[in-house]
Amino acid sequence: MSVRYQRILLTGGSGFVGGYLAPAIAAAWPDADRVLLRRPGETALREGWRTCDAEVTDGAAIGRLVADLRPDLVLHLAAQAAIGASAELAEATWRVNFGGTLELAHACQRACPTTTFFFVSSSEVYGWSFRDGVVDEDTPLHPTNSYARAKAAAESMLPDVLPQARLIVARPFNHTGPGQDVRFVLPSLAQQIADVEAGRRPPRLELGNLEASRDFLDVRDVCAAYVAMLRMPAGPAERSVFNVASGGSWKIADLVEKFRAHARAPFEVTIDPRRLRPSDVPVAVGSAKRLQQATGWEPTIGVDAIVEALLA
Repeated sequence: MSVRYQRILLTGGSGFVGGYLAPAIAAAWPDADRVLLRRPGETALREGWRTCDAEVTDGAAIGRLVADLRPDLVLHLAAQAAIGASAELAEATWRVNFGGTLELAHACQRACPTTTFFFVSSSEVYGWSFRDGVVDEDTPLHPTNSYARAKAAAESMLPDVLPQARLIVARPFNHTGPGQDVRFVLPSLAQQIADVEAGRRPPRLELGNLEASRDFLDVRDVCAAYVAMLRMPAGPAERSVFNVASGGSWKIADLVEKFRAHARAPFEVTIDPRRLRPSDVPVAVGSAKRLQQATGWEPTIGVDAIVEALLA
């Protein structure tokens, strides 16, 4: 029997992944009281969710919210998510990705210390370990940028601040879909192609490292993985870490050809040095064997369907 939750708090639900996860959570636990934390000024609404506006870094506001709701499930997605921006805004990245997580965890420890705390980390925490091959959850963490270092630090902090909570840490690999920010490679590629097709730009795409190989997933598969983790029965103070990965990789250059096959206009590709990341590893692939054995989850949406959805 899957776990029941009565009071659910979702941070970061106004973002790209939240747009897919919020309805999945509402469908899985339709009778729960569900609250979406939005940043002040955000207007996103998710069907079946109440809203509360506060910065995740505002300890006083977060403390009041958590004390009022006393959630038995906290889904913490809120983060500064663009890795390129994390290098330019390192302090802000740490403030949100580590500091915001600390504020939320501290509030939970005071108001609901045995809650289930679901933290979305990142495959980026493995960093240089990708040079040694496919990574699993026991692979050492060697993050290469401020985004990944802040995520790894938050992972280490949570058991100390929430010793009685059930902690689930998800390390998703690259995931995409309609609605993702065009600062990410595949949405950028799709948007540039759409602009070429509409005559808004010349038939020349600007991309970064075409030789990089990455483990890509559809955001809907990732959200299904999150729900599967949350359905698992567990005791108090249990700690779990799961990769969310396909186990394979695609070179960006090969994905460009997939897009070319579906595009309605020809184009050429040029390398934009501004899109190159000095910390790029050549290949990043993860094993999701632990997740598959624990829940039966596996990805169901292939790369061709991902490309078609982005171009639709």
